[in-house]
Amino acid sequence: MPNRKKIVPVVLAGGQGTRLWPLSRSVRPKQFLNLNGDVSLFQQALLRVLDDRYAAPIVITNSEYRFLVAEQAQEMGIALAAIMLEPVVRNTAPAIAAASVLAESKFGGDPILHILASDHAIDVDDEYWHSIDTARTAAEGGMLVTFGVVPTVPETGYGYIEAGEPTEAGALQVVQFIEKPDAVRAQDMLERGGYFWNSGMFVFSARTFLDEAEALAPDVVEHAGTAVVKGVPDLDFFRLEEESFAQAPNISIDYAVLEKSDKVAVVAVGYRWSDLGSWDAVWKIADKDEAGNVAHQNVSLTNTQRSLVLSDHAHVVVDGLEDVAVIVSEDAVYVGRLSNAQQVGSIVKRLRANPATAALTETHQTAYRPWGGYSSVLMGGRFQVKRLFVKPGKKLSLQKHHHRAEHWVVVSGTAEVTVDGEMKTLTENQSIYLPLGCVHRLANPGKILLELIEVQTGSYLGEDDIVRIDDDFGRA
Repeated sequence: MPNRKKIVPVVLAGGQGTRLWPLSRSVRPKQFLNLNGDVSLFQQALLRVLDDRYAAPIVITNSEYRFLVAEQAQEMGIALAAIMLEPVVRNTAPAIAAASVLAESKFGGDPILHILASDHAIDVDDEYWHSIDTARTAAEGGMLVTFGVVPTVPETGYGYIEAGEPTEAGALQVVQFIEKPDAVRAQDMLERGGYFWNSGMFVFSARTFLDEAEALAPDVVEHAGTAVVKGVPDLDFFRLEEESFAQAPNISIDYAVLEKSDKVAVVAVGYRWSDLGSWDAVWKIADKDEAGNVAHQNVSLTNTQRSLVLSDHAHVVVDGLEDVAVIVSEDAVYVGRLSNAQQVGSIVKRLRANPATAALTETHQTAYRPWGGYSSVLMGGRFQVKRLFVKPGKKLSLQKHHHRAEHWVVVSGTAEVTVDGEMKTLTENQSIYLPLGCVHRLANPGKILLELIEVQTGSYLGEDDIVRIDDDFGRA
């Protein structure tokens, strides 16, 4: 393979954080969580493309996740070719079209792209790499290649692909794509064979995809391509131009191109794969005890079978139950039948529609920022108490507030505080008062994490009461 051009990975890292609620929220969806290992699903996806077959990855995400993407890549020491920011939510077809145009610009020629999700769990073995090589060969021959996972159960949560005759490259012709089936049809396809779960991963050349998309879904290519041409760099990110991208149809690559094209092939794979689309999927891939339970962190189980119990806060005791999912976060608890966990997404929709519970679907008590983050400890009518944590060498924006004053108490580490142009250094157990309207900044000049208690008082305590004057992260 020394003379072959490297594959350009395109990692899809959007999402709304609904299916693994309450741990997953809209501001921190499942790909940024550690669900099946020591690193997040997004980081696992990046590790899979560190192989010599690959060039540096392009990551597609949105503004809300841009610093999570950059930080988690930096934690792994992985350089990215680009972090492309979608200005509005669109489905996979416009995103992949934009990435194809950007890849042609960055890498030249007609690069082979590997489109992969950032939230899948995959066992990487020799079969995995053989499937990548087969897909690349087929893509170099002008095919749009998808990966079909050999089904092991009559799964109703996945779409299916019906495969036909082999191609010269070793892939299979695609007969049709099939929507998520009912249980009867899923069982029938499992017994008949020749049907595969649609993994949502693809390999093709950028030009082949753009040419097919231009013929079959021209609006997608026109508006996504214009959004790239009119896009602008922003720090380490690339922002697609909003007006053009918003005009692109909100459509998946399957509907827009693959179901209509006669150039589609599938590589059948038997390695372990899951899109982790529900809590029962997390249970299936995890190591279990003798009773079939998966229990993480603060959990005690007695007389319990085939259950998933996760808690990163309160200690949870489950006694005498089976087939249950108990998921405990800082501010919400989900309890339901593990076998019925596909319903979590619809539950989240109802919570989101109710003003009283909408915030529970959006943010955690702990919010992460590029400089560190904060946790809400206590809130009253005209006061709020937070725990702030600032990473070594990081600083918050130079800012002021119109409606609140603040009092900071250093718990650990060293704080460098600027108030109306005067800088002070505070250490453990020292404090400072920030009056209403003062221009201030907090920095951590030390080598350990800085932790503070912040007490806010005032008539309005919302996060939007921040006027940023200067910011290292382009938010001013």
